[in-house]
Amino acid sequence: MNQLLVEMDGFESNDGVILMAATNRPDVLDPALLRPGRFDRRVVVNRPDVRGREEILRVHTRKIPLADDVDLSVLARGTPGFSGADLANMVNEAALAAARPNRKAVLMYDFELAKDKVLMGVERKSLLLSDEEKKNTAYHEAGHALVAAMLPHSDPVHKVTIIPRGMALGLTMQLPTDDRHNYYKNYLDTQIAILMGGRIAEEIFLNQMSTGAGNDIERATELARKMVCEWGMSDLGPVTFGKKEEQIFLGREISQHRDYSEATAIQIDEEVRKMVSTGYATAKGILSENRETLVRIAKALIEREVLDAVEIKLLVDGQDLPPIKPLPSKTDDGVQQVIKPERAPAKGGERPATA
Repeated sequence: MNQLLVEMDGFESNDGVILMAATNRPDVLDPALLRPGRFDRRVVVNRPDVRGREEILRVHTRKIPLADDVDLSVLARGTPGFSGADLANMVNEAALAAARPNRKAVLMYDFELAKDKVLMGVERKSLLLSDEEKKNTAYHEAGHALVAAMLPHSDPVHKVTIIPRGMALGLTMQLPTDDRHNYYKNYLDTQIAILMGGRIAEEIFLNQMSTGAGNDIERATELARKMVCEWGMSDLGPVTFGKKEEQIFLGREISQHRDYSEATAIQIDEEVRKMVSTGYATAKGILSENRETLVRIAKALIEREVLDAVEIKLLVDGQDLPPIKPLPSKTDDGVQQVIKPERAPAKGGERPATA
């Protein structure tokens, strides 16, 4: 009997039967399952590309009334890395956002809100920040945004907000222009500099440090260590350090075997520190040379709380921002398509079927 192992996001299935949950890696399966003859075909289902995302959006929006300004191709280009479940979640959230003010069609504005919710988490508008915390968060996020806007190898800034989302008091979101499959050293060095931008902005403009940069420092250090130990991007040469045991089966956990000496460990620590310090110096130079621009971005964040890519570019170029656009009202319909789900006739007291 021919059998098929399908590796998907989140589970392994054999002709529709779930074999193991919470993994899409074949190396964490029991070796007995992967012996020759167990499976005749192995199909890897990757995340969809831009064309795949557009077609998935068409499937999920076919029964939803869309306004004239909705462009699914634009939404597909703006959601790199989204899985099919993420796209379905975004469509559902957009429909809910349009239903709350009783609009008859879903606007592009609703899809933008839904995309931000999927990417950055739910807004916690009930969390009240003091003026001091709001100012500190604004300068912190302005530091991230300005460094990202000035460095050539960074992803474009998509949105900057000081509205708390999830566990964060503020967020700077970047979206790549295309799907990325490889990451180059200059791109990773740029990411470290961007992560350092928030702490430096606090030091230069507020003359203080806060715990808000804790996650940034942790991510920058982890990224630098991977560059040294896993990807061979340091002066130590194209060598990997540390062998990981990832057989997470029957309760076994991830462990890392140290296969290098104490002298090498000291060299690794020095390389990691040098990479993070280089990114710190790069970000500090950018913010010191563009003090007025950072102040403009921070003040705009305090006033508007959210800045998109166009507004960030205007501020970096030294131009004034346009007036704040009013939120869409209940009368903003502009229906493009209205497809109602078919309802089956009720039989014998049964409820009609709904889509």
